[in-house]
Amino acid sequence: MPQIKFYKHEQIPMEMHKVKIVQQLNLLPADQRLEKMKEAGFNTFQLHNIDIFMDMLTDSGVNAMSDEMQAAMLRADDAYAGSESFFRMQRKLDELFGIPYCLPAHQGRACENILATRFVKPGNCVIMNYHFTTAKAHITRVGGYVEELVKKEGLETHSDLPFKGDIDLEALEACIQKETPENVSFLRIESGTNLIGGQPVSYANMKAATDICKKYGIVTVLDASLLQDNLYFIKVREEGMQDKPVREINRMIADLFDIIYMSSRKFGFARGGAILVRDEEMFHSMEDLVPMYEGFLTYGGMSVKEIEAITVGLDESMDMDIISQGPQFIDYCVRVLDDYGVPVITPGGGLGAHLDATEILSHVPQEEYPAGALTCALYLCGSIRGMERGTLSEERNADGSERLASMELVRLAFPRRVFTLSQTEYVIDRVKWVYDHRDLIGGLRFVHEPATLRFFTGILEATSDWPEKLVEAYKADFGPDQ
Repeated sequence: MPQIKFYKHEQIPMEMHKVKIVQQLNLLPADQRLEKMKEAGFNTFQLHNIDIFMDMLTDSGVNAMSDEMQAAMLRADDAYAGSESFFRMQRKLDELFGIPYCLPAHQGRACENILATRFVKPGNCVIMNYHFTTAKAHITRVGGYVEELVKKEGLETHSDLPFKGDIDLEALEACIQKETPENVSFLRIESGTNLIGGQPVSYANMKAATDICKKYGIVTVLDASLLQDNLYFIKVREEGMQDKPVREINRMIADLFDIIYMSSRKFGFARGGAILVRDEEMFHSMEDLVPMYEGFLTYGGMSVKEIEAITVGLDESMDMDIISQGPQFIDYCVRVLDDYGVPVITPGGGLGAHLDATEILSHVPQEEYPAGALTCALYLCGSIRGMERGTLSEERNADGSERLASMELVRLAFPRRVFTLSQTEYVIDRVKWVYDHRDLIGGLRFVHEPATLRFFTGILEATSDWPEKLVEAYKADFGPDQ
């Protein structure tokens, strides 16, 4: 899609849709937000949605559906087994990816559970460009471990590199030789590295990585949950791809991999997921795990209404007018924040804008979860719910010490086709205010710490009275009702 140019106005992103259904938002006064934050144990996952103005926690399952998706839900075949809704989705997936076998699952982490159960044995290695929390948790749960081989540039905050999610190809081959091919369960490429800023992977890098694995007989797996953003970036950033249709790029990528799995809560705009398997024998080796963990083979834990919506959403994910809106809004947000001097991951990636809490809160030790503290500060000073993507999202080492994250990020997700430009401007404004008052922000410590995926349900507290001081400073500038 060519970017729409303006005659007199500055260049801004333009929505290629109109809003037909609206949902009322609620903006609590600052003092009430402080109360709600304490009740939530300084964990934004524990906040009630009614107490949030801008919910930027995630893009998972909260994307806006199109009128065509909602219409498709009315024809759902609500059968336990043999639902035509599933077969319509299966045919669409085969059409787009050229992979005939499909195992439905209720979301991406369910796919990860099945893949880890099937492929990973104690002591096995899974190689990735970068891990995702649930993907790594399922692998370690069954006794495996993860080797992350993203290029070192992928962990640089400020950059103009177009594909910071690329895997280090020399390190990949060296890792395979060190581990031996027999001990490598599979290579997992995440097309859009969630935890390091939604940064994309180039087609050339995916092809080179899968070629190396084919040489050693290693199974290749694509996590396609963020593929729609990655498709956009390949088309606009990668040499030789600008003239190719999105569908062609998608198929070129799919042809590289043995297995593709996805959370359709992201890729497909609805709530579900699937594992696509190229080899029939490999498919049969996993199919019994779907009835065991998910549901029957023709619904996999999903509502058939969602299956119908996914089928239409998959088609919409091949439309540049649709998939460009998220990255363009994120790019706008990132560029303005960068111009304001706010440390933010550049270039803008997919999924959301990512604030660099290491630089913003350089006075807060990593052991006191600076990204978590910054996330809480944004709720206190704007009712914006973001997500911590740093040490709090890691799990402790076996000896109980903290596993310090490579990056301390706050993700401000942009659910697709949900927010307006004026709401984006509000977020930018409040982030800038928090940055200018960053010296008031302190750390967090655990009160209740779950052993696994602690960032979901853990309860924390502030290490001092910094939340009260921050709220008082905010009220002095904006008044008590903002």
